[in-house]
Amino acid sequence: MTATTIKVPAATRDRLKAHAAQYGEPLAAHLERLLDLAEREERLGQLRDAIAQTPPEDLATYERERDAWLDADLS
Repeated sequence: MTATTIKVPAATRDRLKAHAAQYGEPLAAHLERLLDLAEREERLGQLRDAIAQTPPEDLATYERERDAWLDADLS
């Protein structure tokens, strides 16, 4: 792994280090986890937007199919 330096205010660095320490993580691993969480939230936001834009007739079709699967007798 190649390391690099990023310039952030000292207060930001200190907050990040303290936050990482709360989770028992090295700063680099903690930053990776925070980035993963941010990317996940972005994907979920895109999914919410797509669902909100789904035409009502398509949503009704989905709900009927979902209910059919949920109500299926699998015994």
